[in-house]
Amino acid sequence: MQRRARLGLTAAAVLVTGLQGAANPSGPAGFVGRHTWKMEDPLFGGFSGIELSDDGSRFVALSDRGSWTEGTIRRDATGQITDIDAAPPEKLKAQDEAPLKSNRADSEGLAMAPDGTLYVSFEGAARILRYPAFGRSAENLPSPPEFRDLPKNAALEALAVDAQGRLYTLPEDTRQGTGAFPVFRYDPETGWSQPFLFPRDGTFLPVGADFGPDGQLYVLERQFRGLGGFASRVRAVDPASQGIAQTQTVLETAPGQYGNLEGLAVWRDAAGDVRLTLIADDNFLFLLSTEIVEYRLPR
Repeated sequence: MQRRARLGLTAAAVLVTGLQGAANPSGPAGFVGRHTWKMEDPLFGGFSGIELSDDGSRFVALSDRGSWTEGTIRRDATGQITDIDAAPPEKLKAQDEAPLKSNRADSEGLAMAPDGTLYVSFEGAARILRYPAFGRSAENLPSPPEFRDLPKNAALEALAVDAQGRLYTLPEDTRQGTGAFPVFRYDPETGWSQPFLFPRDGTFLPVGADFGPDGQLYVLERQFRGLGGFASRVRAVDPASQGIAQTQTVLETAPGQYGNLEGLAVWRDAAGDVRLTLIADDNFLFLLSTEIVEYRLPR
């Protein structure tokens, strides 16, 4: 979330969110742990996307101001995060060696294909860039005409790639602010389609997505409660859905439980359990923190 005037995010709301989260650290069943990540670098913060290796030991993280970093996650015997070693953040490149222009650097969604190719979705100018690796130049994917009708500040926040290398993305909101969210799928061989709709439920809005090892598409949603802070929810959906999809809620946190969780990675841990790793956007505000929260789903 780079510019969210419509959320009415004030210093008071930020402070309340932090206090509530500190007072209620555990959360719903399946809680594994939370870790506050710090780095002294002007590009550090604003994280809106995260991808993990299959074993949860390495990661790539994306900020909403067009920068990225990667590194190692250290864990204890119980699987809780104890430390993070990361490289200094770098700017994403455009289609040449220059960094993305600031007015086209509202990067939100991150997805890593099985072959290591990275994809980034954007809000202001709704589009998706493909990177053979971060640090290299970008390639624009073709965009369907529907992207032009998405709200500029609520466009492609969520992005995921399945085992076949097909991309799935959906906007944070519709232009009308009502109705189900269109899910767009990009197949490198056949192009774009719109296979199903993700149902709207209350005032939660989609901000992240990832495919789990079980083949399900997991969608992270955020709800802003003003002085009550942020609530988060994760729903799973069958990617073979048609029409309005049926969803299963696998996680829902209380308002103020955590900060502004925007990025989601789904993986299988050493015990064989599906684990959700979520990263918070600190909005580059000193009252908020970059935290990583993890939950284990019941078998």
